[in-house]
Amino acid sequence: MSVSNSLLQDLRGVIPNLQTQIYFKSSLTALSHGMEDLVLAGKDRPLVIANFQQERFYRQETARYEKIALHTDQLYVLAAPETDFGTATSAYATIPFAADDELAQEWHLVIIGQHYSACLICREHASPIDSASLEQARQFEGIWTFDPVVSVYAARLLLERILVYKPELAAKVKRARRRYNLLQEPQVSSSWVLNIDPKLFVSRLITYLQASQYRLLKAYRTISSKEQQQRLINTIASSIRRSLNSEEILAVAIAQLGEVFSNCRCLVYRYQPASQMQPIVYESLAVGLTALQGEIWSLANHPLFQNALMSNGDNQLAAIAVADITKDLGLQSAPDLQAKLLHWQIRACLLIPIRYQGNWLGMLELHHPETYLWTEDDVAFVEAIATQLAVALMQAQAYTNLATFNRQLLDLERTQNNLIAIVGHELRTPLSTIRVCLESLVTEPEMPLDLQQMMLQTALDDAERLRKLIQDFITLSRLEGGSMRWQLELISLQEYIDLALSGLESRQSLPKIVVELPQQLPLIQVDGEGLIEVLTKLLDNACKFTNNTGQITISAQMLNSVEVENQKSGENSQKNSLLKVTIADTGRGIEPNRLETIFQRFYQEEGFLQRTVGGAGLGLAICRCIIDKLGGQIWAESPGKNQGSQFHFTVPVLTTS
Repeated sequence: MSVSNSLLQDLRGVIPNLQTQIYFKSSLTALSHGMEDLVLAGKDRPLVIANFQQERFYRQETARYEKIALHTDQLYVLAAPETDFGTATSAYATIPFAADDELAQEWHLVIIGQHYSACLICREHASPIDSASLEQARQFEGIWTFDPVVSVYAARLLLERILVYKPELAAKVKRARRRYNLLQEPQVSSSWVLNIDPKLFVSRLITYLQASQYRLLKAYRTISSKEQQQRLINTIASSIRRSLNSEEILAVAIAQLGEVFSNCRCLVYRYQPASQMQPIVYESLAVGLTALQGEIWSLANHPLFQNALMSNGDNQLAAIAVADITKDLGLQSAPDLQAKLLHWQIRACLLIPIRYQGNWLGMLELHHPETYLWTEDDVAFVEAIATQLAVALMQAQAYTNLATFNRQLLDLERTQNNLIAIVGHELRTPLSTIRVCLESLVTEPEMPLDLQQMMLQTALDDAERLRKLIQDFITLSRLEGGSMRWQLELISLQEYIDLALSGLESRQSLPKIVVELPQQLPLIQVDGEGLIEVLTKLLDNACKFTNNTGQITISAQMLNSVEVENQKSGENSQKNSLLKVTIADTGRGIEPNRLETIFQRFYQEEGFLQRTVGGAGLGLAICRCIIDKLGGQIWAESPGKNQGSQFHFTVPVLTTS
């Protein structure tokens, strides 16, 4: 036996002014749980009627309804059976209905208590095509309300349905009707919905969930649209070029052009107004003409042609066709240009810019050794090639940018992996040691005094290691955020080197350290704390990577004006006097291709799993930030592995005039 009509339709027949709206499945799930929580948190024994559509949906909530059954003896659960639903023994009534029943398309939850009511009556409205992957995108039309009138009518209709499917529940249903006053017209008492805040319930469960679902659908549509656009772009790109290499694109284009205009010299070159010209590379040459390859050439750079090429606006091709340079009035006013053209056997020429969305990318030029009247077909053909070249070059540039971004993303991923691995290791190791030491002291009260002292010292050493690591993070963050305050002062380099060396005295098995400073060094103008930080970290690195039989040398020298201008590849040349400080060691050295990489944050000279020395890889990054702020530079030099290394940095000195 089944009931063919919809409960939502029946309810709207009883209460015609009901206003329905659309809900997503995830919204209904959240609303249902919120309503069920009213029962679980309450002290009365309400009537609860739930329709799950299919038994599998009910199975996901079985544990929850077993808890609800502890709070009321009037609990009814409806679903289309798939296993033994309706026959299994439970503490509450389970009512199966036929799979083709209208209830299989509906979602119901009605709760009627002594001082509140809640009602959710919905019917399936739309399902996504791929319902397996977009289950939460299912949509339902219906009502959700705390109105006791609507709740009572919904409860009446559902109890009537229950008696159709399970007449043996008549006595239980009769008790429910009497207990919850379902036999008479519903009355709203002054205490009704006393314990429910509808505004909070709606704002937290509906607005947020509805908005998130609409955003999800919008994202799915955007992804689908972008996928279609990308397929279209790929199809078009494959028809206009066979390569994403800009050099190959130019070579192929000029070869194709040369096949059509076999009596001409054909050129294609990169060009942007006011840019420095490069020698001609791509040329197709007719027999008897002199090659322009390797020459600095650009008719487009001449004011006569440049003004004409730009006369039609940045978005127009503005082709220039000259049939005979000896009879062109414009060229007659520029005899130097006319003589240059005749020197290179150019009697007629065609110039077409390569532009893409207003960006001037290059030039196509055709040079004819004889007088030649360029036809409309000639101009249209070359313009078509220019258009294809513009698209192909932009796509090639986009591909290059994408490759660059991918490399940057890979670098970022490596940095993140290093951060997680290194910081996790550097934090966990000392913490583990400290914990072991302290636990040993607590659990072994009879431990010998000397062993206790050793345990305490070990814990203190690792606590200091943690402090330094955290301090490095704070220092780097302040440096990169620009919140570090600098107090520039005139100081002696010798004093600060001695101060940095004094911090190494507590170490054991240090390599030999030699200081070779020239006499009467001028005072340097730096921040004292920043300088001691740099010296300490560079010396610490040198000691870590140099065994106790090696040597560390600290030296300094003034840079003359030429050296200042050309130091470190000539970048950021400075006019003020500088002092170069060098810390050299005989340790394991650095591969030449890593001399710049070692200054990156979290970089480790060794792989994480193969490391033989500790550290978070922040020291050199901090040194570079400090030296940059002080107006100097820092760099490293090394012949290679196991050949030692030298770290140089420059700082301003006191100048006298």
